[in-house]
Amino acid sequence: MTQDWTRRDVVKAGVALGASSIVPSALASKISIGNDDTIKIGIIGCGGRGTGAAANAMVAHPSVRLIAMADLFEDRLSSSYNWIKNSEDYQNQVAVENEHMFVGFDAYKQLLSLQEIDYVILATPPHFRPIHFAAAVAAGKHVFMEKPVAVDPVGVRQVIDAGMRAKQKKLSVVAGTQRRHEDSYLALMERIHEGELGEIVSASCYWNQGGLWVHERKPEYSDMEWQCRNWLYFTWLSGDHICEQHIHNLDVINWAMGGPPVKATGMGGRQVRTGSKYGNIFDHHSIEYEYANGMIMQSMCRQIDGCASRVEENIVGTKGRSISRPGFAAIEGDKSWRFNEANRNPYETEHAHLIASITGDGVYLNEAKRVAESTLTAIMGRMSSYTGKTVSRERAIQSELDLAPPAYEFTNLPVRPVAVPGKTPLI
Repeated sequence: MTQDWTRRDVVKAGVALGASSIVPSALASKISIGNDDTIKIGIIGCGGRGTGAAANAMVAHPSVRLIAMADLFEDRLSSSYNWIKNSEDYQNQVAVENEHMFVGFDAYKQLLSLQEIDYVILATPPHFRPIHFAAAVAAGKHVFMEKPVAVDPVGVRQVIDAGMRAKQKKLSVVAGTQRRHEDSYLALMERIHEGELGEIVSASCYWNQGGLWVHERKPEYSDMEWQCRNWLYFTWLSGDHICEQHIHNLDVINWAMGGPPVKATGMGGRQVRTGSKYGNIFDHHSIEYEYANGMIMQSMCRQIDGCASRVEENIVGTKGRSISRPGFAAIEGDKSWRFNEANRNPYETEHAHLIASITGDGVYLNEAKRVAESTLTAIMGRMSSYTGKTVSRERAIQSELDLAPPAYEFTNLPVRPVAVPGKTPLI
């Protein structure tokens, strides 16, 4: 495939989910780290997560230097820069010149054109991830990209395609599914894959919490600007909270099962967050996922104040049951166990693992296909919840559903209607 395909071009390709995610470390494109050498990074998307990811990268390795920043909005970029630059922990690793601060829809292109950048952090609203990832790979950059990596099947296919090309170019790719890099989860999964739970017969996972922030509309905002600033609440930008948050839990179950589910049947709705400032996403989803061996997993996610909170994963096997959540992992059963060792900050560890992959000091990592599969798992659930239909993985990956706006301009952009199960068509 050519490296400059648009999202809609990729619809016609029907790329299969078939690329390997790990190859020998000898294939990694190496950066020499010496006394005077540095690892130069750039941020595309300077909100809270992009800012935090840059800080995590600088903690992960003393040779990391932040040299470029890009964002859709100048105030977000300035706020991010000032926070990082004024921090005693990171200020000596920040070397961003004014000419390396880029603003606007094309800011990512300007940043990626800088030859000296070694790897980029992609942390814009998820809709833009496939576009930016494909461009980063075309520019020959190693990549850290936040989850989810798409909001629709078209974007998932584009990420898979770009991930395959990254492998061909020996570029390292790590995704922000930090549980995959957390000591407690790694220890648990080692035991699960060694059979300590026996055969997995059922599972459940949850991300139930209260509401999040809202960015109120100002008179001077165009439709596009307001939606981009208030991106959590628009499906085309966030993928709905089942994608934006719950992907973490879904990814853990996929990890335990060795792959994604084959079918999703779900329900959900918009019970509390009904005002226009909440865009067009749901405030709760409940999805039944079926895996290839017939195992059924129940998934729940909710963002409603005043309700019970629960963020964890439960896996039941013929020999026991596991419980996991950030900082905690345990098995109850024939071989009871609880993680009691030091648990390093996974947000920093994922960057340490990426850097080791880049330098050749660790296993080569290309997590694009894997995170694309977990993103598709979340999208399958949302497609089912929105339409009321059962959605197979095959149907989802081949779907022509494309949530991209007509143009990337600060202009009028009508909000798509809220989905109505039984009436909203399955595309």
